[in-house]
Amino acid sequence: MQVYEAPLRDMRFVLEELWHDDGFGDIPALKEFDSDLMNAVLEQAAKFSQEVLLPLNRSGDEEGCHHENGVVRTPAGFKEAYDQFTQDGWAALSSDPEWGGQGLPERLSKLVEEMTCSTNLSFGMYPGLTHGGVGAIAKHATDDLKNTYLPKMVSGEWSGTMCLTEPHCGTDLGLLRTRAVPAGDGTYKVSGSKIFISAGEHDLTDNIIHLVLARLPDAPEGVKGISLFVVPKYIPKDDGTPGPSNGVSCPAIEHKMGIKASATCQMLFEESTGWLVGEPNKGMAAMFTMMNNARLGVGIQGLGIGEAAYQSAVWYAKDRVQGRSLAGPKYPDQAADPIIVHPDVRRMLMTMRANNEGCRALGAWVARALDAEKHADDPEVRKRAEDFVALMTPIVKALFTDLGHENANLAIQIYGGHGYIRESGVEQYARDARIAMLYEGTNGIQALDLVGRKLGAHMGRYLKSFFHPVSDFIEANKGEGPMKPMIDGLEKAFGALQLSTATIAQKGMADPGEAGAAATEYLRLFGLVAMGYCFARSTLISGMKLAFGAEDKAFYNAKIKTATFYFERILPQVSAHFLAIKAGKKSMMALADDAF
Repeated sequence: MQVYEAPLRDMRFVLEELWHDDGFGDIPALKEFDSDLMNAVLEQAAKFSQEVLLPLNRSGDEEGCHHENGVVRTPAGFKEAYDQFTQDGWAALSSDPEWGGQGLPERLSKLVEEMTCSTNLSFGMYPGLTHGGVGAIAKHATDDLKNTYLPKMVSGEWSGTMCLTEPHCGTDLGLLRTRAVPAGDGTYKVSGSKIFISAGEHDLTDNIIHLVLARLPDAPEGVKGISLFVVPKYIPKDDGTPGPSNGVSCPAIEHKMGIKASATCQMLFEESTGWLVGEPNKGMAAMFTMMNNARLGVGIQGLGIGEAAYQSAVWYAKDRVQGRSLAGPKYPDQAADPIIVHPDVRRMLMTMRANNEGCRALGAWVARALDAEKHADDPEVRKRAEDFVALMTPIVKALFTDLGHENANLAIQIYGGHGYIRESGVEQYARDARIAMLYEGTNGIQALDLVGRKLGAHMGRYLKSFFHPVSDFIEANKGEGPMKPMIDGLEKAFGALQLSTATIAQKGMADPGEAGAAATEYLRLFGLVAMGYCFARSTLISGMKLAFGAEDKAFYNAKIKTATFYFERILPQVSAHFLAIKAGKKSMMALADDAF
């Protein structure tokens, strides 16, 4: 059974308590968004997600999208839900007020995204992609293009896509063949085919604005010869309404493992009119504005699925009666005990809970940095926030989606055979969660980005944005006291991260293959330490709240117990990853290709 109630108390904790002294300081530009306002937004978002989106999740999965003669229809109820979504202002939540947005902080917007993804991931992809397109156009396009497209995209009246992948090239975009030929009037004729284009065609909006990577006739080979173009489905008329068709078509949609209510399209551009975004042959820089936003968003998708899977598993573990506790009957008035009494079920539930709380805390820290990067008055703070976001983006994308899929699989395990059949609803979570580990750069690519680009960038400057606050926290809280075991554990894990970083830097300089071999283990190790830091901070704050007589004792006690489980049962995985990194690539690469 798909069960969900927005975890508002934990959301308020990470929003208001956990990161109030994260080093980014108060941001005057966001001062009007006080606690009362943000709580009101969270409560309304929870109501919309639970009452409108959740009921469409399973039905949308079962019906899927329909493709008939180039037209894509979303499942029953999606159009009405999308209209309500835009009319209520959710599409414009964190966008710039200059273009009709509400300008809310990213740290609030990301929590709303989580609720949307928990209740209906397929639905959430439509406005999510548009939001990324808005960011790219706002940062790189001309004023004319901004004025034409941003107001309607921000409102949700028009939607957006990102068109990168082609049948013969995915990650290696240097191989793409889509062409853009100057038309002589400042526009370009874009021709080519793209695949795996989420929301490439649908019936939710009046127009779809495609951001397309293509090559100019005289472009250099490889990624240095890629440009970015705005290519609308319909060319806007002078009055801002959709005009003539622009040679953009959808020959087919993909039949997928999951996210079936999200239209994944094959797209064909036939001399479609496009407008250059940014500089010629500099399209990758412009597209990365959209991709980095999307990667953080995909991480939130993993968290959203993980939370929904956890809540559904808790409901079942309390409801399903099977066997007796090994310590003797816990519910002697019943024929058997509910399965939540069994240690192995508790192991799975606690793992899921810790995964969610750790990811939510870490995601809130990154969202705080996004706000500082955009709005902080101090240039030094903005630069430090930018470094931190760059460093953490691949970790958030890969770690959150790995753990979200792990949670979905654990939910099925808790349901047993009932989890494997469609009636329970939890098998959908595993199918939906699986794509998040693949799109916007597979998690292996994220790991390569971390070790290949981020570690050595600017002589290791990015690392300081994480290493310094963690080191300072450990030093400030060392010594005897109730938190000693936790701080000792964090210090040991942080030491393994530092040694692993040095090992990869040393070996990678001599042989890049060594860095590649260590990348996935390193990203997971880094993520585990980051979550450990979040749990240690959570414990310190919760202990202080309890000591000063906080009313919400149950919440803070549960926070400490979840953190203790994390430190005793999950953080020790760091040691295994460290040993694997030290082992190097030799055994991994020992077999010849033809021996496989």
